[in-house]
Amino acid sequence: MLLQANWNYPTDITVGEGCIKQIASCCLELKMTQVLLVTDPGLAKLPMVQDILDICVGAGLVIQVFCDIQANPTGDNIRCGVDVLNSGQFDGVVALGGGSSLDAAKAIALMAKQSISLWQAEDVGDNWRKIDASVMLPVVAVPTTAGTGSEVGRASVITDTDGDRHVKRIIFHPKMMPAKVLLDPNLTIGLPAHITAATGIDALSHNLEAYCAPFYHPMAEGIALEAISLIKDFLPRAVANGEDIEARTQMLVASCMGATSFQRGLGGMHAIAHSLGALYNKHHGLLNAILMPYVLLRNRAEIETRITRLAGYLGLEDPSFDSFLSWVLELRQALSIPDNLSEIGINLDDAVLVGEMAASDAAAGGNPIPLTPAQYAMLFSDAVKGRLYY
Repeated sequence: MLLQANWNYPTDITVGEGCIKQIASCCLELKMTQVLLVTDPGLAKLPMVQDILDICVGAGLVIQVFCDIQANPTGDNIRCGVDVLNSGQFDGVVALGGGSSLDAAKAIALMAKQSISLWQAEDVGDNWRKIDASVMLPVVAVPTTAGTGSEVGRASVITDTDGDRHVKRIIFHPKMMPAKVLLDPNLTIGLPAHITAATGIDALSHNLEAYCAPFYHPMAEGIALEAISLIKDFLPRAVANGEDIEARTQMLVASCMGATSFQRGLGGMHAIAHSLGALYNKHHGLLNAILMPYVLLRNRAEIETRITRLAGYLGLEDPSFDSFLSWVLELRQALSIPDNLSEIGINLDDAVLVGEMAASDAAAGGNPIPLTPAQYAMLFSDAVKGRLYY
């Protein structure tokens, strides 16, 4: 293994019940005076948004809401947000919501003053060097789900709908992380159990794929281990009782840790999930939750020793790859996660296309065993049909 790397680690993070009350002071510390609050249409109607507006206006800030964002944000959503931002005199962005809102907000803040187009900033080669970091607008990120960890991520996943087929593209810059993050569990209290489950396993998928990625990053590996332990202890509690503040807090932290740890890399779960999200517009966390055991088994030959060590850290009885896989399957069942992709309306019609898209996805580079398009298509087929091999 080549022991050379460049690591970028997170930002100013405040954790705790009620910390949303610090939103205005966070903006003022970043010298924001006119703020664009980016969120989704559903959240925009909730009292928490009005509360945030009241706090900011009371502190002398000018603030406006932009919520024209889809569940899987598109290039058009970003361009529309940039137009709104540039039509005013906004000097900062508040990102509020789940991963889609946070990704959209970061992309809007990144692209608002750039001379290049959105897709020229895609995470391919050295494209990030084309971006003028000096004109990025500061972002205060406030997640309302515990899954993506986008609040500490250096990238946004945006769907390109301009061509013949929809493709998810990763927009990236090392300095794209929000300047400040508020992790307030009160904002996640109203999240339905099924969304809590899907987003929580999304956080698990980030940490698990980061832990298994074949790159040198001991800090990320250690963070992933502890985050998986937190998820084991607190995700079932958060799903069972949505008002469990301790569980909600710990899941927000585990989610944040996931996006920190996956600087080490992702893998086949995300390569296929990105492709299916673009083609079928399904919930990203749910896709990862369904795909997880199939991808684990496909990589078993390369990760068995590593997973056995993880099983021991989690305190599983008779630590082994099989005991960890059994825990994953039992967790999915307890959280009412479907066993296979056909249960959410995905069939094999696009198997070849999915294989091609997954193999070319940026996340595929971190899969422990490099897979061809045909092998990704077979893995997808297994996940559709529910074929698990032991």
